[in-house]
Amino acid sequence: MSDVSINTEWLSDCSGCHIAIVDLHEKILNVLQAVKIQRCPVLTDIKDYPHATVGLVSGAIRNEHDRHAAIEMRKACDIIIAWGSCAVFGGPAGAGNIHTPAEIGRAVYLDNKTTTSANPPSHEVSALESVVSPLDAVIDVDLYLPGCPPHPAFVFESLSALVEGRQPEVNKRSVCAKCKRSMEKTDVSQIKSNSDGLPNAEQCFLSQGYTCMGSVTIDRCLAPCPANGVPCTGCAGATMQILTEPNRDIRTEIAERMSRLTKIDRAAIVASLERSSKSHYSYTMATAMIGSKPTFHIKKWIEDENADYEAGGAA
Repeated sequence: MSDVSINTEWLSDCSGCHIAIVDLHEKILNVLQAVKIQRCPVLTDIKDYPHATVGLVSGAIRNEHDRHAAIEMRKACDIIIAWGSCAVFGGPAGAGNIHTPAEIGRAVYLDNKTTTSANPPSHEVSALESVVSPLDAVIDVDLYLPGCPPHPAFVFESLSALVEGRQPEVNKRSVCAKCKRSMEKTDVSQIKSNSDGLPNAEQCFLSQGYTCMGSVTIDRCLAPCPANGVPCTGCAGATMQILTEPNRDIRTEIAERMSRLTKIDRAAIVASLERSSKSHYSYTMATAMIGSKPTFHIKKWIEDENADYEAGGAA
C-alpha cells in the first residue's frame, strides 16, 4: 500500500470535480495503485477527517458548513489542493456577492412561483455567509487546479507529480494556445449571439463577431469547446496576466482583440460585455484578484442595464 493518502471534500459546487476522477478512465487504476483514498464523499462513508498526505477540496465557501469543512481539511492534510474553479476563484456561486443573503433567501424561497414554503429554512440548513469566497480566503492553499472540472489530463498530472515527489508540469498559456481556429481580419460589423447562425469552423470566433473568452482564459481544458463549435465561456478562470495586472480586465482585453479583428467599435464590445457581465465573470468574480480590481464595477453595470431596460419599457 502506498504511503500517499488522499482526503477529498466537496463544498458548494456541483460535484463535477469529483466526477473528473472517474473521467480518468483506465488511468484511474494507476492512481488507485499509487495512493490510498480515505475520505471521499462520493466513495466512502467516513464522517471525520483522518490524517492524509493530500487533500483535494472542491467548491466555494458559501455557508458555515463549508468553512468548518475547509478548516478541518487543512488540519488533517499535509498538502491542500484547491480543486476546480469554484475552489480556486469562487465559481458561479460568486454571483451571490451581487446580492445580500436576505435577498437571495427571498428570491429562492418566498418570491418564487416554484416554491410554497412560508419561511426560508433556518436551523436545518447552514446559514449563508455574507459573501462567497474562494478556498484560500479561509485556509492556506498549496496548489491550485482550476477548471470546470479540471481536464483529466491535468488531474492525472497533478496526482502523479505528488506521488512521485516532483513539481507538477503546468503552463500559463490561454485556451487559444490549443485552439486550431485562425485569427483573421474580417469586415464583420455586428456582435453576434450564439444563436446567430452557424460559425465558420476554421475561423476564430472573435473574427466572426462572436464573444469568445479563450484569449483571456487559462488553459486547463485543452480547448474542447472551440474545437466543437462552442465559444469559450471562461470556466477555467482568467489568465495570469489578467489576474496579476491591476488594469487588465476581461472585457477590455476581449474588446481590444475583437475590434482589431473586425469592424466592430471597441466601445460597443465593452458595453455588450458589461450588459452580460454576470455570465462573463461568473467563474471569477468572487476572487479578490478580480472582484477588487479598480476596473471591476459589476453592480454599476447591472444597475445601468436595468435602468436602460426600464427606460425602454416606459417608452
